[in-house]
Amino acid sequence: MTALAKPERVFNRNREWAGLTQFATSPSPDVRLGIVSGRRRRGKTFLLDALADVVGGFFFTATDATEVEALAGFGEAVASYAGGGRYAFRDWDEALERLFTVVGDGLVVIDEFPYLSKASPSLPSVLQRALDPRGYARKSASRILLCGSAMPVMGKLLSGNAPLRGRASMELIVRSLEYQDSAHFWGIDDPRLAVLVHSIVGGTPAYRREFVAGDAPNSLADFDSWVLRTVLNPQVPLFREARYLLAEETEIRDAALYHAVLGAIAGGHTTRGGIANTIGRSSTDIGHPLSVLEDAQLITRTIDPFSRGKSVYRIAEPLIVFYEAIMRREWTRLERGNTEAAWRNSQATFRSQVVGPHFEEICREWAMSVGDEIFGDLPGHVAAATVNDPRDKKQIQIDVAVLAPEEAGQPRRILSLGEVKWDRTMTLGHVDRLRRARELLSAKGYDTSRTLLACYSGAGFDENLRAAATAPGSAVNRADAPMLVDLNTIYSRA
Repeated sequence: MTALAKPERVFNRNREWAGLTQFATSPSPDVRLGIVSGRRRRGKTFLLDALADVVGGFFFTATDATEVEALAGFGEAVASYAGGGRYAFRDWDEALERLFTVVGDGLVVIDEFPYLSKASPSLPSVLQRALDPRGYARKSASRILLCGSAMPVMGKLLSGNAPLRGRASMELIVRSLEYQDSAHFWGIDDPRLAVLVHSIVGGTPAYRREFVAGDAPNSLADFDSWVLRTVLNPQVPLFREARYLLAEETEIRDAALYHAVLGAIAGGHTTRGGIANTIGRSSTDIGHPLSVLEDAQLITRTIDPFSRGKSVYRIAEPLIVFYEAIMRREWTRLERGNTEAAWRNSQATFRSQVVGPHFEEICREWAMSVGDEIFGDLPGHVAAATVNDPRDKKQIQIDVAVLAPEEAGQPRRILSLGEVKWDRTMTLGHVDRLRRARELLSAKGYDTSRTLLACYSGAGFDENLRAAATAPGSAVNRADAPMLVDLNTIYSRA
């Protein structure tokens, strides 16, 4: 089977393209249904439109309409694909039967499928019948891709007792670009500038093109000006995008409550109790909002590997963090056009609540992606963690805890403990805290015999720390010397 060449207009997405083309050209009669999902602006439609062009497939984008309107629009699209005329369908059973007859053994792409299933709840069941061994989709050998941005809806298509469960041959989630790819996409070579930009727009492709019309900062000196002329500019679509991301989720009713929850998380209150206390609600009251935000992939929940039962929440979309921490607090100034004062007033908050935590997440991504030559083994799990220190009656924050894969009957091996500082030169004091945490974890039964202590910094390391990292004997016992990770290392593709 010959691989289909990816169009030049599609940036990156090599793995996604390979999976989609394999599905579209598969000779197997059992390959009939594929599910493609992902949050808005990630480039799903762009990718699938390119695929449909390459294979000559049928492509239909649904809109928020009634069943009658949806069937009328679908009829026009099918007729156009067939060469002209007009189809007026009574129901989806008739519409799909005609579609698969017209397409034959080709590809069908239905984008924004949740709009159709909302207007016609029985549509998944109709598709199920079409895909059954005696269904008309089987007779025509068509393959169909259902795509959507409503993550809770798409997630339920194949779950539990859903009609389409067990029918799909592919389930693809289109995610945001990784931080290194995002820097390349924005044309940024300076790693410090890349972190600053990524801390605002993340790896969402649409924000580079449509939302700022290709405007990218050309240097560190241009960064503040770029912020003022794009994300803080009321005339630019990016200005209100974070609010629209929340408004687009159909499960969200009380927007003020959800913004309060997100604002608390952006402010550093990442535990359920901390969020509840910050917004003046009980932990029970915020259970549903947290579940909805998590299902929508607007937040993520991770378990502290050293404190079982303790989970922390993080906002998954950098632009929402920026909005909640910066824009929401300065909204009056921003809408009145006093953007320079709003940005000047937000510098400390931007460093502490936006860039700092985001840089920590980038460091965790780097740690999870490296080969076994860095930590002595491939990481099995990377997370932020806390270690209780009863002697000093405090908690030691571990920004990058790297654990080896679990081995039955063996103590969990800790490959590395790391601390991250974005705008502060790191010293031996940071290593001392990590060393104390290593001692405490060893006493709790973890295997720390080869645990590397790592310092990740966006501002550099002092002379004493550099000397300790290169001291004689470091190469003999790696655990004795700290590992220093700077911006160039994190953005290196080696």
